[in-house]
Amino acid sequence: MAKKTKSRSAAQAAVKKRSGAKAAARSSARKAVKAKARTTSAKAAPKKPARPKQRIAISHHREEDFKADGLRAYAKYRDLGIAEASHGLAQAHVIRLQGPCDSNEVSKLHFHDVEFQMVYVLKGWVKTYMDGQGETLMKEGSAWTQPPKIKHMILDYSDDVELLEVILPAEFKTVELKA
Repeated sequence: MAKKTKSRSAAQAAVKKRSGAKAAARSSARKAVKAKARTTSAKAAPKKPARPKQRIAISHHREEDFKADGLRAYAKYRDLGIAEASHGLAQAHVIRLQGPCDSNEVSKLHFHDVEFQMVYVLKGWVKTYMDGQGETLMKEGSAWTQPPKIKHMILDYSDDVELLEVILPAEFKTVELKA
């Protein structure tokens, strides 16, 4: 009886030894495949140029910072310093649309050649049209994104409307379209 126990133990030890060797072989094979994948993907993807280090941008509300030097003649913009701090990665500003709304000046179908655009209504309301969405009334606390190159226009707004707009990249083209 003792002999059987010994031979069973020896057999179990031999099995463990073999399975341990197989596991070690599988492990080193996996490492080799992963290492090859890393070097292949590193070779395939060209390195992106390093962006300059971003810096902190702090902007405090000051009435004199609202300027009529932006994209729309009927708006005043307060730049938040994001474009300079991010080296052109993004821009952010507060927009005050000047009332009363003149639909002949405001309601022009256009798009922006951007990667990302988000608008948040800080105060008042604005009625917009976006291709595929139709007309939408945005009120204080409303936010929306506009996919790249989506055709849109402002239809109407309150005299006190203020918007926060974030756009990537900071520099972009706006294209006016025939409605």
